[in-house]
Amino acid sequence: MSFLVFGAGGQLGRELAGMTASRKLPAVLLARAEADIGDREAVTAAVVNMRPTVVVNAAAYTKVDKAEDEPAQAFRENRDGPALLAEICAARGLPLIHVSTDYVFDGTKPAPYVETDPVAPLGVYGASKEAGEQAVRARLDRHVILRTAWVYGIHGNNFLKTMLNLAGNRESWGVVADQRGNPTATEDLAAAILAAAARAAEGTARWGTYHFAGTGMATWHDFASEIVAAQAPVTGRNPELRAITTAEYPTKTRRPANSCLDSGHFASVFGMKARPWRERTREVVAALLAAAKREA
Repeated sequence: MSFLVFGAGGQLGRELAGMTASRKLPAVLLARAEADIGDREAVTAAVVNMRPTVVVNAAAYTKVDKAEDEPAQAFRENRDGPALLAEICAARGLPLIHVSTDYVFDGTKPAPYVETDPVAPLGVYGASKEAGEQAVRARLDRHVILRTAWVYGIHGNNFLKTMLNLAGNRESWGVVADQRGNPTATEDLAAAILAAAARAAEGTARWGTYHFAGTGMATWHDFASEIVAAQAPVTGRNPELRAITTAEYPTKTRRPANSCLDSGHFASVFGMKARPWRERTREVVAALLAAAKREA
């Protein structure tokens, strides 16, 4: 069993690199500079030379607002790249684990979304990711698509790291309190990907689309409050977080009011679920503060 991972330079890819190394799993992880998933020659060469058992796509265009100004780039990375990966995997008889997003939904459903709910993306980013899902399904039967939400971790740029930085520099700021979702730690998401990949390698996976997100619901304000509370005992800083509405924080792209995903199907098939988001949040904050102290 061996894994070939595209998108090794992102926050999820870097988490996968650390996890495969710590578990002593045979894996080759390629950053965009090493193999752009939109480059047929590079992807084909990687698959032929590495001879993996399973391919994992952690590469994506994730700039939600910028996608409105760069639709061609968003679709190239989120639709055309996955289409090419799926095509090459199909030609060589390889399964593909592909990561997607809660933004394929419009957020109008009052309850958590399940896999069979109709998609209705609100912006270019969501539309490009939904098109990527379709491209994978059309070209490759042996696939697992994992939709996730509100991803954060110790690597890269994410909401948790932004809030932690603000906590060290501001006394007060507003955070949106009328959008809700499931904060998902990269550690849990990486573990889910490897669980699905292991089953795919064994030939025992149930192919299709799954939801995998952090356990428990939060608003952005809830999430930020937990981050600030977690850092306070270490830094001594207790800034004020004001609850604001989406209308008070306009963005180029409309965000789903409800991004909650029901991860029960993944848990029943693959036997795992994410840790409660509050526990994971405090662990990540502690790890980041400890790292900052070591570097000081």
